[in-house]
Amino acid sequence: MAESTFEIDLEESGQGQDLKSLVSRYLKYWPWFVAGVILCVALGFLYMRYAPVTYESTAKIEILNEEEGININSDALSLLGTGSSINMENEMEVLHSYRILRQVVVALNLDVSYYQVGNVKTTEIWNPPFAVTKLIQEDSLQNSLSYTLVINGNEAVITDENERSRTVAVDVPESGAAGYPFDLVLRPDTTPKDYADKEFKIVLMPLKQAVMNLAQQIRIEPVNKNSEILALSIRGESVERSESILNELIAKFNQDGIADRQLVSKRTLDFIDERFVSLSQELDSIEVGKEDFKRINELSEISSDVDFSIQQLGSARDEATQLETQVSLANLLKKAVTDQSSYDLLPVDVGLENSGLNSMVAEYNQNAIERERLSASVGANHPTLISISNQMQQARLNILKTINIYQTQLRLSLRQLNRERSRANTAFSSLPEKEKILRSIERQQSIKENLFVLLLQKREEAALNYAVTAPSIKVIDYALTDSEPLSPKKRIVYPMSLMLGMFVPFIFLYLRFSLSNKVEERADLVKIEPAIPIIGEIPSYRKGKEIIREKDRTVQAESFRILSTNLEYLGGKNVASEAPAFENASCILVTSAVKGEGKSSVALNLALASAEMNKRVLLIGADLRNPGLAKYVKPQNYAYGLGDYLTDSKLNTSDVIIAGSHNHEQLDICLSGKLPENPVKLLSGLRFGSFIREVSRNYDLVILDTAPCMSVADTLQIARYADATLFVVRAGYSDKNMVKYSRELHQKNQLPQMAYVLNDMGSLKSRKY
Repeated sequence: MAESTFEIDLEESGQGQDLKSLVSRYLKYWPWFVAGVILCVALGFLYMRYAPVTYESTAKIEILNEEEGININSDALSLLGTGSSINMENEMEVLHSYRILRQVVVALNLDVSYYQVGNVKTTEIWNPPFAVTKLIQEDSLQNSLSYTLVINGNEAVITDENERSRTVAVDVPESGAAGYPFDLVLRPDTTPKDYADKEFKIVLMPLKQAVMNLAQQIRIEPVNKNSEILALSIRGESVERSESILNELIAKFNQDGIADRQLVSKRTLDFIDERFVSLSQELDSIEVGKEDFKRINELSEISSDVDFSIQQLGSARDEATQLETQVSLANLLKKAVTDQSSYDLLPVDVGLENSGLNSMVAEYNQNAIERERLSASVGANHPTLISISNQMQQARLNILKTINIYQTQLRLSLRQLNRERSRANTAFSSLPEKEKILRSIERQQSIKENLFVLLLQKREEAALNYAVTAPSIKVIDYALTDSEPLSPKKRIVYPMSLMLGMFVPFIFLYLRFSLSNKVEERADLVKIEPAIPIIGEIPSYRKGKEIIREKDRTVQAESFRILSTNLEYLGGKNVASEAPAFENASCILVTSAVKGEGKSSVALNLALASAEMNKRVLLIGADLRNPGLAKYVKPQNYAYGLGDYLTDSKLNTSDVIIAGSHNHEQLDICLSGKLPENPVKLLSGLRFGSFIREVSRNYDLVILDTAPCMSVADTLQIARYADATLFVVRAGYSDKNMVKYSRELHQKNQLPQMAYVLNDMGSLKSRKY
């Protein structure tokens, strides 16, 4: 249990060390992060100042169910619904349709855009100080046209895309006459001096393009999955423009829905109006036919005509009876007159209705009575009697003649009356058929009249429905815009700028560390070869400050003193690896994989640091091909060097050594001297070996500044004389694959007791004391 806990602690400790190492690796580049933050915050400030300010306007509408609308023909129970049959996807497509959006574009003139041009930022505006009327036909404009406008009093300078400018008056619309596809005039409430020298931009675009642009800007979505409420939103720089677009879109959509609902009523009205025309013609035809039928058949009302016919027949029958009676009475009277042989009295008031005949009979009887009285007193030949007899004879003839005439009149009247009776009987017998025909006509008339009344009622209902059509939507919220812009937002831009300022350097460094094949830190060397110890880390230095000075307290000087101490006191097992400690290391070989890793400066500074510790130190420039010490050590007079010593046997060791270099009595230097033609041959010769053995007896520490081991074989030839090897690796410069070459040399024991010195490690301020 204890062992388990111990292992966990070790793992946690290792993870903590890795995290600390990772953080330290990035913290070395803290100026990058500070610069990135400052730059990004500055860019954020510029973005906040000059970026277009975008607002989001939102409106909400509820789609009303047409089946649940107010309809005067619907039963009250039809208003009770259990669910919605609205297809929200269809309604959204209608709202987003080209037809509806085109109406919005035309109503608001969205095919003309206005901008106010600033020094840096151009802002879209909604109500410019001038009004623009397009003069170009819709189909003739294929591409957008852009014009700039500068108002100067009652004039304006208009410049087209080809930089051609013209001055036009703005108090009257004359820009069209100047060749521009629009008329421009100042609004009545505009004061020209308020907009003097301000530049505006006018963009005319094809109507179709304006509609398509609006379709891309409009967003329509339901509030939630089961809701009948739609949220309409649009983003733009002008709040007034966005709100006007949404409100107009709502109005057009509502009008379209109302028009759809009114379409049924409108078609009903049209149908009824058309039917009224034909129905009126049919009614007129029926009424004219009825009138003609009654006129031809002498009808008014069937019941009245029947009563009249019955009455007429009765009257005719009575009258015929009376006439026949008169004829019979006249025959009796005639027979009585004819059969009379003497001057007897005639019957009086037999019932004849002829007053003249009755008077003649009465006068005849009076004469008969007078003759009878007179004949009793006078003789037969008495003149008076004869006169009376003659009168009676004449009266008798007149009576017979009158009776004949009266009888003729009666017979004529009777025949006429019989004919009338016959007609009346015929008319009366035809009344049922005429009634049937008339009733058929009246039935058709009644049907047409009822249909006319019904259509008239339906027309009134349809007209009422058309006039009071329920809206298709309910506006929950008209267009509203938040006072805080959608973008840019300070609470987002500045934190994002701060994060970006730290993120960009981090990503750059991460990619650099991930993709780079260079050694960047101590951990990289440990991963390559953990068996080789790292005994020194040298910080970066500024140009001209490569060499440390006596009593120097800089981090660079302290790092070389630590390196010198590690060479002297390193013992036992190295903490970072299992490499053996250096034993009696009096001759140190300093090399690197390639040129430029700083081995010469490391060798010189290590010599200076060791000399400060009262050690007798000899620094030998063993790079006979491209000596680096010559850049730091420049004697006043020509001095022999190692190359001279190896090629000239007459020279002694003291001839090639510069004593007391860099004001250090303990430090001597042997430069490379004259560069030989074959350095390998010289360095592998016996004279070089004797030189090393001789100087090793006289100095506490001999440091060999050698050539890069990957470039030439010189270093491998002299490695047998060294007690230890310092392999210099430059951070950010040395390639990992080249450093792996040092592992091969170590594994093959071609370089004795190798240790790494990590050079140019950046700032190591943490080591100040």
